[in-house]
Amino acid sequence: MRWVRPLDPAVADGPGDIGGKAHGLITLRRLGLPVPPGFVVTTGACRAFRRLGRLPDGLEAEVRAALAALERRTGRTLGGTPALTVSVRSGAAVSMPGMMATVLGLGAPPAGDGDAGAGPDGARERLTAALVEVLGSWDAPRARTYRALHGIDGDAGTAVVVQAMADGDRDDRSASGVAFGRDPVDGSPGPAGDVLFRSRGDAVVSGRALPLPLTALAEREPRAWADLCDALERTQAHYRDACYLEFTVETGRLWLLQVRPAGFSGAAAVRTAVGLAERGVITRAEALARVATADLERARLPVLAEGADLWTRGTPAGPGAVVGRIATDTASAVRMAARGPVVLVRPETSPADMAGLAAAAGVLTARGGAASHAAVVARALGRPAVVGAAGLHVEPGRVRAGDRWAAEGDLLTLDGTTGRVALGERPTAPPPADSAVDTLLAWADAVTGAGEGTDTDRLAAAHRALAR
Repeated sequence: MRWVRPLDPAVADGPGDIGGKAHGLITLRRLGLPVPPGFVVTTGACRAFRRLGRLPDGLEAEVRAALAALERRTGRTLGGTPALTVSVRSGAAVSMPGMMATVLGLGAPPAGDGDAGAGPDGARERLTAALVEVLGSWDAPRARTYRALHGIDGDAGTAVVVQAMADGDRDDRSASGVAFGRDPVDGSPGPAGDVLFRSRGDAVVSGRALPLPLTALAEREPRAWADLCDALERTQAHYRDACYLEFTVETGRLWLLQVRPAGFSGAAAVRTAVGLAERGVITRAEALARVATADLERARLPVLAEGADLWTRGTPAGPGAVVGRIATDTASAVRMAARGPVVLVRPETSPADMAGLAAAAGVLTARGGAASHAAVVARALGRPAVVGAAGLHVEPGRVRAGDRWAAEGDLLTLDGTTGRVALGERPTAPPPADSAVDTLLAWADAVTGAGEGTDTDRLAAAHRALAR
């Protein structure tokens, strides 16, 4: 059995064999878009690793051959001079954001080491160790929790993508970021997302820093911005859906590191489906089929009523308003959730917070943007979320915004549609009228010839009619 495939347009394996990340990278290459070279270790290798408790026979030899080809292509050597550095990233068939291990910058010489050419063999050993780490992380507790919440097959395994690094922290013309074809919260058209200059991608997706809006790239690197907008258009045309792109700009040059359909929910799902149908990208029937009744319910979630005394505000990241008691760590969130709704309040979240995110009714963070770990996981779980609340200071058992403190257990009202946060239980109000929802329901009524019942009844009836 072959365990390794190149990231080559000729590779025909599906996501079940090479994972969603590698499948997306190959799609990007077929579209003529810039992707760093590399190779992928298949999901079959992960299943064999779990069964055997070690790397399967032949895998290390295949990895050495693939690495040699990558070194020839780049003119660099892993751990040598000039140095090839690689990323080693998980890539299951279904996206599991941040739940498994990632190793970045493998092969770089130690800081201050003037003899970079002294440890290629050691770098190859570290690559083997990184593969073991990433394959083993499929069974990490947080990954198991995420799969259980989303109904993902625990026996599917993850692929591992090894790529030449594009350096987002190389100089002042370098950056890393995440781009969406539409706003991930409200579905409004146009590029949206986060960017950090002179930074690696893990800083963006982890939420450790407060990023700039994606449009900052247009101001500082207009050529990279134009290329990114082109990539968003091409990928939307291919997938016939708004897409999610991870990217790095290295000294002004754009590199794409991941693509997938954005998978919006709530109002964003409704507006995206209607917008694509109105542009002729998909049919009205397809638009109706793409919107779940749960999305329609989330599009109608209440918001914090006007006039509330705001405690803080940040970036809206998961729509809807929620009232809950403050929990400042995962253990507290899990414990307190047994007695009623809680809002997990953190400087930023990490995969270690997965149990707390699952237990919480809402999420508030001091750092991070709309593409941070907290935001992505909260949207996937259907939780209201506000991220990047500047001035929010979180300590064990208490939180401060401005000069006002709140203790763990105090009530908080969080509005993930507008980014507003108030202390105490505050009144909520229906969301503003949404013409996309009205349009979708009119299309549903045209399919059924009816128009009776609740909004979700009308959409569900259209789903049944289209399925016949």
